[in-house]
Amino acid sequence: MAMAMAYMLQAGWEWTKMLPLAGQAAASFVASAAFGILFHVPRRTLGQCGLAGMVGWIIYVLLDAQIDAVPATLAASLAVTVIAQLMARLYRTPVIVYSVAGIIPLVPGGVAYDAMRSVVENRYDDSLPLAAKAFMLSGAIAIGLVLSEVVNPVLTRLLSGSKRSQG
Repeated sequence: MAMAMAYMLQAGWEWTKMLPLAGQAAASFVASAAFGILFHVPRRTLGQCGLAGMVGWIIYVLLDAQIDAVPATLAASLAVTVIAQLMARLYRTPVIVYSVAGIIPLVPGGVAYDAMRSVVENRYDDSLPLAAKAFMLSGAIAIGLVLSEVVNPVLTRLLSGSKRSQG
């Protein structure tokens, strides 16, 4: 089994190709909740942290099949932070509790590792595109986090305006 996994990783397989969507959803839920434990978030928020990460990863996977990874990461990061802000209001906890744990599945650790490994192995031609991709994916996460700060007041205004017109 270990030999098969090593061959798949060497042949360029990603773990996203090995697991069906339900398995990926479960893995991203567990990863986000586990990082919540690592970051010492309150125990009562671990499920919500896992949910934020799971939703973000599902959005990423579904969009990555249609468009490039960078815009898919941007959309998933934006969704995670909007969900984090909604949960923060609902459960009266800081937004960072949900947003940091929720973006963990989106962090391009594998791409950054491959870039550094290429540098160590003196394959500089391979390392530059990988490093650029890791940088762009990280930037997409950061832009999604910041863009959510713009989207949140607009959503709040729209939702509060619709409640006033109904009442």
